[in-house]
Amino acid sequence: MIKRFISFSLILVIIFSILVGCSIGDTAVEDTLEENEVEEVNTAEEVDETIEVVDMAGRTITLPKPANRVFATRPTGTILLYTLNPDKMIGWNYDLRDGEKQFIPEKYHNLPNLGGSGKNAVNIEELLKLDPDVLIIMEEVIEKSLSDAEELEQKTGKPTIILDSDLLKLDEAYEILGKIIGEEERAKELADYCRKAIEEVQNLAKDISDDERIGVYYAQGPDGLETEPSGSWHAAIIDLVGGRNVAEVEARADTGKSLVSIEQLLNWNPDLIISWDDERGGYYSRIFEDSTWQSIKAVENEEVYEIPNRPFNWFDRPPSVNRILGLRWLGNLIYPEVFNYDISEVVTEFYSKFYHYELSDDELVDLLKNSTRH
Repeated sequence: MIKRFISFSLILVIIFSILVGCSIGDTAVEDTLEENEVEEVNTAEEVDETIEVVDMAGRTITLPKPANRVFATRPTGTILLYTLNPDKMIGWNYDLRDGEKQFIPEKYHNLPNLGGSGKNAVNIEELLKLDPDVLIIMEEVIEKSLSDAEELEQKTGKPTIILDSDLLKLDEAYEILGKIIGEEERAKELADYCRKAIEEVQNLAKDISDDERIGVYYAQGPDGLETEPSGSWHAAIIDLVGGRNVAEVEARADTGKSLVSIEQLLNWNPDLIISWDDERGGYYSRIFEDSTWQSIKAVENEEVYEIPNRPFNWFDRPPSVNRILGLRWLGNLIYPEVFNYDISEVVTEFYSKFYHYELSDDELVDLLKNSTRH
């Protein structure tokens, strides 16, 4: 009887051990499966981080993940990047002037000058020390852009994106850059703003008849005798708002600044003049003092205005997103009844949305003091 009891007990122990072993085995299998699933998810996430973009020259570029360190080789691209996310910038193209620093948060003042403005080439050695994830070339999409991108990639080993600086294509440039740096939502917001502003201006300007078009002269340079004709991308804003660009000269490719004589200017006799400000090396304050300009209709009628230039020129140079504000400013200046904006509200909103800066009332007054009708 005792032996039977012992045997029965042994059988129970063996069965229990088998059941426990199976349970542990099942748990181990489940744990292994879960680990594999986690690994598969992580792998999928890593794959999802890969970014493929087609730039505005039609080139396909693949990045392993969104770029956090970006350098634009021209001020046009630098301004676009600054408005989208300045924390992704690793440098400027020139040393910031005091007027620019006034409207740019201090944390960005001391980013290094890596070149790329005017005749100053990009400093490749200093650029590589900062190890950018991607480089941006933003200019007119021409053969030179393609060769520049190829040369830059060879020198740096960094992927290089080409963006078109055409005013009418800023929305597309924002969307591509937003995808590159992982800022697609904000890029869409800024792209939509640009698209709507341009469409609005075009719709308003189309109803301005030829008889109503006001003759405008764009004065550049230290004597005011450098300009841009209609069709030049440096003076695109005049054309878009329905102004009549009086300059009948040949456009200089890329650099612009066609030279004119005072005799030509007197013959064109513009209704309104917009001029570089003195800080920029312009001729604004001296136009009223220069005896050779006094018989020009715009000077006689005191229709001479300074182009605001802080932190970036509203009209041109560099021809980046700063021109979107310039569209509304110039339209309102030339045809206030057609472009019936509250320009103070327009400027305040733009500085907040694009420049990350909240204007004070005094700053707003100072920006507009020589740039609007009184």
